[in-house]
Amino acid sequence: SDTSSDTSGTDTGEEPPALPLCGTEPPPGASLAPPLPSATGTCPLLETDGTLNVMTTSAGDREFMVVVPRDLEPGEQLPLIVMYHWLGGDALDFYERAQAQYAADSYRFIALVPVGRDGAAGVPFRWPFSIADDMMTMDEEFEFFDDMVGCVQDQFGVDKECVSTMGVSAGAMFTAMLASRHGDNLSSFLSLSGGTGGMLIQPWVPATNHMPALVLWGGPDDVCLGVEFQTNSLQMEMDLAAENHFMVECIHNCTHATPPFDPGSPDLPVYAPMWEFFLDHPYWLEDGDSPYLQYPELPPSWPEWCAVGAGNAVIRVGECSGSEC
Repeated sequence: SDTSSDTSGTDTGEEPPALPLCGTEPPPGASLAPPLPSATGTCPLLETDGTLNVMTTSAGDREFMVVVPRDLEPGEQLPLIVMYHWLGGDALDFYERAQAQYAADSYRFIALVPVGRDGAAGVPFRWPFSIADDMMTMDEEFEFFDDMVGCVQDQFGVDKECVSTMGVSAGAMFTAMLASRHGDNLSSFLSLSGGTGGMLIQPWVPATNHMPALVLWGGPDDVCLGVEFQTNSLQMEMDLAAENHFMVECIHNCTHATPPFDPGSPDLPVYAPMWEFFLDHPYWLEDGDSPYLQYPELPPSWPEWCAVGAGNAVIRVGECSGSEC
């Protein structure tokens, strides 16, 4: 059944599941994630001290950061999220603003933060998602994703049931390309001021893996370089709903700027809802399903401007720091 617009808990007579679900035993008969991809080339010895790792790929040398819990235990199989930065940013910017190390320590996951290509490489928006980007360029980026994941799996170990991706702005629009065109290993994806379609962005294509999605943007004035992120996010929501992807929708009022999350506890990372969404949704959930559907409301770290289902969020009211476009 279509659960994309459900807003209330499901009364099954049973206690809702304890969260997060990543790391728990899948139920009998669940559809498990396929094996993780192997790197197509030689993996570098991965550094996790905030420096950039360099890997030779089919598109030349590429850089990325690797974040692991500081007390990582040998043999741990941890969830993994790949984070794509915005047009004017880089891996270090995203790492610092997202408090990635603190989050990885708090929630116990691995993060990869790649660096986008520059315009001289024929990718005008750092990541391939526009109508100007050809399929060869996009395939090179998908291969880089596979290479990063394969190398991290080889060196650290990854829980294949919990592999997610998150992007901001240009990075979010590429995240949608990855989820719809190369998402067979993804358990979820998170789009922060992204979307698909329109005059500039390539459309969503029917996905073979119907993963949960967090779709967030900065209200009707979330516009940058002529891209209307509300329009594109709404278009992507329509496509996701048509395929029965579970969704959480978040709409803040701070235009094209850092989402004004406040988890309400000094012990939680600022962007706790993002990490929790990724960790609460393993691959083996059935299409359209989410543990959130068994609760009367979203977990306590979530702001009131987020809701389950497309069209159900109420835009945030309050002061903002202003657009960053």
